[in-house]
Amino acid sequence: MSQTIGKTRLAYSRAWHHVSLASPSTPSLGRLASRIAILLMGKHKPIWDPSTDCGDYVVATGCNDVLVTGKKKEQKMYYKRTTRPGAMKSINMESMIRKWGGGEVLKRAVRGMLPKNRLRDKRLDRLKVFEGESHPYKINLMRFEGRILQVEPDVKTEVLKQMSI
Repeated sequence: MSQTIGKTRLAYSRAWHHVSLASPSTPSLGRLASRIAILLMGKHKPIWDPSTDCGDYVVATGCNDVLVTGKKKEQKMYYKRTTRPGAMKSINMESMIRKWGGGEVLKRAVRGMLPKNRLRDKRLDRLKVFEGESHPYKINLMRFEGRILQVEPDVKTEVLKQMSI
């Protein structure tokens, strides 16, 4: 963080975090969703303010291996309502995972843990979910399974540095 007093651009910079649901030490769905919600809101930063959006990006991979306890896969129901009477539709978690993947289940869990205000959709857009382990955001990640990822310098920046010398 920045050493200057006040709200600086460096303090508001967004980091990219990686969460792998395929690892054996992954917590259950609710505990994982609350940790992701804290990262998306920016509550882990010292400059956190409820009215500002200072959260980070989160990339969740391996969402097809989402862990739930008990019989929640068969018993947990998700509801979709319309304005028409009698048009409420319900689907259980198991069929939702089959139809839309585990990423949708994770997104709905995180959405429920974010504050219900204007910033919720913007914060949820920074959550990127993938069913497998591959994703296109590897170059953006600062932390990859607890280690800082070393990014190789870009060819364009190397050429520009040589031209300026």
